[in-house]
Amino acid sequence: MTLSWNPEIIFRTAIFAPLQRAFRDLSPEAWPDCEVLNAIAQQRLLCNAGGMQVRFVPQSARQQAFEDKYEPRTFLRGEIQMRAENWHDLFNALVWLTFPQAKAALNRRHYEALCAQRAAGSANRGPQQDALTLFDEGGIVVATADAQLADLLRGHAWKALFWQRRAELSGKMAFYVFGHALYEKALQPFDGITGRGVIFDCGADFFRQPADLQLGELDARLAQSLAEGGQFTATRKLAPVPILGIPGWCTANAAGSYYDNTDYFRPPPVSASACR
Repeated sequence: MTLSWNPEIIFRTAIFAPLQRAFRDLSPEAWPDCEVLNAIAQQRLLCNAGGMQVRFVPQSARQQAFEDKYEPRTFLRGEIQMRAENWHDLFNALVWLTFPQAKAALNRRHYEALCAQRAAGSANRGPQQDALTLFDEGGIVVATADAQLADLLRGHAWKALFWQRRAELSGKMAFYVFGHALYEKALQPFDGITGRGVIFDCGADFFRQPADLQLGELDARLAQSLAEGGQFTATRKLAPVPILGIPGWCTANAAGSYYDNTDYFRPPPVSASACR
């Protein structure tokens, strides 16, 4: 991403809402470096799954030793590598600050999967690793208090969900971007940008909470889901979410015809339809 530093763009769309608290801790004048991010991380007692303090460190040259590679280094030493003046890596750091428990649990799953791959002598990643990476990069968390709305999302009934019932979404369904690559794409959004989501059933009281409490609850629930091990085992189990269809996330979706673009708002796969 070649866009220059301008944190104000984060406050122009609801897509970036989960990161806004973290962005307020950054200077509007210059790119935040590792020192700035580490001061925030220390203040928030940011730790990895092993209880070690998380520190952001400059990106190293490609390492051959297993323990020096990205995920093992994060798990074993609490060191998260990042490139200077790089939106992708900055968003990853800010997601750590926003969803600390979930990112720590995700890193543990990555590490354990890599250890299993190494023990098996396999050169290829497994479906679990693909699912974990897809969510890490492009994940979105969906909170809902209405099972029918959740069914519409799972069934790819995009126009019914986002247009015909859009008035019902407020107070019943909300979306929180998790994936740092998804945030990077949202800097210059395009039709086709799609997240892969997990859906949590929440009571109506959830939506009456302040945003920071909502994020804290979702962070804990996501971390628990990741720790259980039975989740995030295949990419097909992550629900596609065409994020520019979410009301308020794109000016073009103020017209119902926007949802008629089936190249973006795709129907469910034939195999999925046949099973219903």
